[in-house]
Amino acid sequence: MRDDEPISSYEPMMSPERAAKLREWHERAIAEGRRDETLTLNHLGWTFVVPPVVYPPHALGLAEIVLREAQADDRVLDMGTGSGVNAIAAASRGATVLAVDVSHVAVDAARQNAELNGLRGQIEVDVSDVFDNVSGRFDLIVFDPPYRWFAPRDLLERGTGDENYGALTRFFSEVDDYLAPAGRIIVSFGTTGDIDYLHRLIDLASLDTEELRKVEGEKDGLAVAYFAYRLTRRGD
Repeated sequence: MRDDEPISSYEPMMSPERAAKLREWHERAIAEGRRDETLTLNHLGWTFVVPPVVYPPHALGLAEIVLREAQADDRVLDMGTGSGVNAIAAASRGATVLAVDVSHVAVDAARQNAELNGLRGQIEVDVSDVFDNVSGRFDLIVFDPPYRWFAPRDLLERGTGDENYGALTRFFSEVDDYLAPAGRIIVSFGTTGDIDYLHRLIDLASLDTEELRKVEGEKDGLAVAYFAYRLTRRGD
């Protein structure tokens, strides 16, 4: 399949051996990430209450980058808000934020965390499957998507599994309709997912890529890397 062909169905852009290794990592991460208790934790000076089926804020998240990117007059979309950390980071800079997630549990948690940190007036939180419940255009869109293309078996796994990258593909197919003139997108991804497929989607969406962060490491003897990108319309 050529890089300029429209997406019709997903096929891993890697060797079968690499795909099998990612499946192994996925299963291990899901098993290790399961918990029964609600967490209360501090991250970047904010307090978060995180239910068992929502992933807590973490060091490789986008919140620190959002703190640098968000501006007081921005309208911000936090896609896949989870605990609400990226929405809270943007609102703390004075932005007006719409935070959405496909999980009603995450939406309730993000709403509670916005209230807990005194930012509820700047953050609207709602359930949305990608752009289903989103309208208007945004100066900044933040997206921390599931890295892997495996079908999620429950709400927790939805944080890391996106069946055949349906949500990721749809996001890049539709995002231009929601991006303001001179708008920018902040997205995270890693080589523990199909990063070549992400790059293909970015190219098909006619977006330019600027690398904001790269963290390299090793997993089971294989090199891995995690990236944060700023995306803008090609030519802007």
